[in-house]
Amino acid sequence: MSHCDKAPTIKRLRRIEGQVRGLQRMLEEDRYCIDILHQVQAVKAALSKVEDAILSDHAASCVAEAIASGDAAEQRKKFEELVDLVGRVKQ
Repeated sequence: MSHCDKAPTIKRLRRIEGQVRGLQRMLEEDRYCIDILHQVQAVKAALSKVEDAILSDHAASCVAEAIASGDAAEQRKKFEELVDLVGRVKQ
């Protein structure tokens, strides 16, 4: 993620870190399961947004550079990386 402003993503990850610490506290305090599960869902949604931001940056920079380079091997490599990533997400 070297091609864009990392600050918003780092800020989001720090918020997620706080949410995860909050989850740990909730478990230690024997909080209501549904409340904990709501927080788990919030963390998952926040991580999904981080993933989207990084993927978007990758497509806008790394993949775009490979296409612009005209290097067929590099283009194939970037395409295969994306296919592999999507394949792992589906599992």
